[in-house]
Amino acid sequence: MTKTVYIKTVGCQMNVLDSEMVIADLKRHGYQVVDTPDTADLLLYNTCSIREQAEEKTYSALGKLRDTKDRHPEKKIGVLGCMAQKDQEVIFRRAPFVDMVVGPGQLHALPQLITNIDSGEGRQMAVSLGRTEGKQAVVARSHETFDPLRDPSMRPTPFQAYLRIQIGCDKFCTYCVVPNTRGPEQGRSPVEILSEARILAEQGCREITLLGQTVNSYRHRGEDGDTDLAALLEQLHEIDGIERLKFVTSYPKDMTERLLTTVRDLPKCSPYLHVPAQSGSDAVLKRMKRGYTVSQYMEMFERIESILPEAAVSSDFIVGFCGETDEDFQKSVDLIERCRFKNSFIFQYSVRGGTKAAERLEDDVPREVKAQRNNELLAVQNRVAKEGNKKLRGTTVQVLVEGPSKKAGKADEDASIVQMTGRTHCDRIVVFDGNRRQAGQLLDVHVDEVTSHTLIGRVRTVELVSIGL
Repeated sequence: MTKTVYIKTVGCQMNVLDSEMVIADLKRHGYQVVDTPDTADLLLYNTCSIREQAEEKTYSALGKLRDTKDRHPEKKIGVLGCMAQKDQEVIFRRAPFVDMVVGPGQLHALPQLITNIDSGEGRQMAVSLGRTEGKQAVVARSHETFDPLRDPSMRPTPFQAYLRIQIGCDKFCTYCVVPNTRGPEQGRSPVEILSEARILAEQGCREITLLGQTVNSYRHRGEDGDTDLAALLEQLHEIDGIERLKFVTSYPKDMTERLLTTVRDLPKCSPYLHVPAQSGSDAVLKRMKRGYTVSQYMEMFERIESILPEAAVSSDFIVGFCGETDEDFQKSVDLIERCRFKNSFIFQYSVRGGTKAAERLEDDVPREVKAQRNNELLAVQNRVAKEGNKKLRGTTVQVLVEGPSKKAGKADEDASIVQMTGRTHCDRIVVFDGNRRQAGQLLDVHVDEVTSHTLIGRVRTVELVSIGL
């Protein structure tokens, strides 16, 4: 009898990739994926701990399973990912009907944990060592992943894939749990990365996004010498079938001239850079322990403008961090106005247990002030983004077609013309009227209209001006 699994994934691209690996492994053990928890023998929740809201949503979702577990005690429920690593036994206390708690560095153990439960061994936990629970090499090994397992059916599209090149983080920003939940920073072997990229190309993937917590800090020290991100991109560029290479998320101080010239000189490298600023105030950046000043961020930004003048740059901002004044917040507004980011992900600060900010700093910005600043900064970013997109009206951009848009999902499956969506080389979202057969193709689309987040166009059969944006 076929066993079934349902998985719910929240959080970052790393979690999306982890879920793909988990499902690939479970399929090898006879599981079939289902879309609803009601029809699943195994229910998995791959969690995020970056923000309090994400954790509470997970606990709320788990709470709704209490009756399901009472009616069907044979069903197994597992909590995976960063929240599992951070909360550990807390999860069992808050949701005693959960069967498994598995950190992101121990996902390979999942099939054995299921076997243990079937053998009557009770609830199972597999988490990595804490940063002070052993020598660094031992702690690092406990956070290793099993990335070569790939399952195209778990990707949003079969033509795009994430490829992890780095595990963990050593930056220790005061607000962030990742150094504890994902462990020490480790660069994966270029041999493993290239092998995995070739597998993706054979599976029909045309665009690869390289993942790392601070991806441009990537370095692997091997017998043949050191490999940095620029050298890795040069090697990946030679793989047939891969048309685009992107990387996220970058750290400002490691955005070197060598890396930027490599992106400029390799046609497959997308001129898109995600470089979180987090704040426009030096005082806030110091309390965040970000390791750079606004002036240093601007030096990096000007280097990008000089070497990659057509690059699209996006950012992250946290509003309402400990001690943030109105003046500090205005400096974040000013930074967005100056840098004209393609888009920014804006978050309200929430205290994360186990971080230095939770231990040493007072969360003294009122909730309503955080919400107001969030809305104001988002409005500024949306205006800036729309003004930038307006410059693309009347141009032709090359789009990797991902498939029908959300709007098209509501249309008749037999409709000959539906709204399709895709992304430019610079990661801008484009929608146009087309057909489902265009998914996976690179098409030239003429831009007629724009919004803050989307270019609206039509496929051109005759090439006009291709600017690659």
